[in-house]
Amino acid sequence: MMPESSPPVCNYEGSDYQETFWDRGERAYEDQVEAIALRRLLPPGGKLLLEVGAGAGRNTPRYAGFEQIVLLDYSRTQLQKAQQRLGTDRRYIYVAADVYRLPFVPGLFPAATMIRTLHHMADAPLAIAQIRQALQPGAIFILEYANKRNLKAILRYLLRRQSWSPFTPEPVEFVELNFDFHPRAVSTWLREQDFVIERQLTVSHFRINLLKKLIPLQLLVNMDALAQLTGSWWQLTPQVFVRARAEGGPQPAEPGSFFRCPACHYSPLQRGETSLDCPGCGRRWGVQDGIYDFRKPMGT
Repeated sequence: MMPESSPPVCNYEGSDYQETFWDRGERAYEDQVEAIALRRLLPPGGKLLLEVGAGAGRNTPRYAGFEQIVLLDYSRTQLQKAQQRLGTDRRYIYVAADVYRLPFVPGLFPAATMIRTLHHMADAPLAIAQIRQALQPGAIFILEYANKRNLKAILRYLLRRQSWSPFTPEPVEFVELNFDFHPRAVSTWLREQDFVIERQLTVSHFRINLLKKLIPLQLLVNMDALAQLTGSWWQLTPQVFVRARAEGGPQPAEPGSFFRCPACHYSPLQRGETSLDCPGCGRRWGVQDGIYDFRKPMGT
């Protein structure tokens, strides 16, 4: 059972992040190289995928091989934007929840992704442990993280233009609830949760404004696509993508089981008119406009 308190959450509620960061085209290079990495690492398809930190659904169309996708984000407004983008048919399940208290029965998912989300985790090992519990044996987990041991950070450190070392394993918090992680630390956290790393890709090799202005976009993307293949040898870029496979752990969930109470872990929950109700502890979790809300019980 989870404790009553959990680490702080970076909340994008009401944010125009999707519009300002992605939709205006200034991050077209980053978007396209991430798409290439996902194509290389994702399984060809499956029945169910958990997308942790789905936001407004930027990456969701890239999971076209999966029959059903659970979009999980702490921000309800980001999920509303995802609904506007993707629609409300049964292929998409929208869940507002805290990654430190996931509302799913153990062993539910055969695949999961977490892209541009771990860097907001004050307790990254706990977040990884929660995701691991929701995965079946043999499940594939695609994880992206911000790498503190990148070339720019190394050069700045050697030139004494930054105080923190890119070579030490602890995370660095450069802005509140924005963390860079050392590759060795991330690999350790994955192994501790019985993940086996199958492949790594280094991404965003040329994330320099001058290069993005001088070199045509497609050429820059093609160059990055080639350089990504060195990721299993060394990790010196701002982003690293990891494909990990879950070994052992919870057996696949019973057919028909899905949600559990994030507070007391009771399942199954009972469907009310506007809520999912927990017979175990009496908490009621809201369901409104097609979004399941497990952040706080109704009435609190």
